[in-house]
Amino acid sequence: MIKKLSEMGVKSEYAYMAGFASVAFTWVSWLVSRGKPTDSRAQSDRWGLFVGEWAPTFFAIGTALRLEEQDKEG
Repeated sequence: MIKKLSEMGVKSEYAYMAGFASVAFTWVSWLVSRGKPTDSRAQSDRWGLFVGEWAPTFFAIGTALRLEEQDKEG
């Protein structure tokens, strides 16, 4: 799968940017949930946690793509 992504032109930097964007989106989601009524706040917090779980996945894909890029170079 990683080799196919690399062949399609997906670079490790894209995955790293997606990981950092996911972290930022998690913070924004959490901050927005603080301003909601109490009954919907729990759902917003769960959404923030769900989005926060994307970051490690994107960082892992970025690392795998970086290794693939290094193999192509050398």
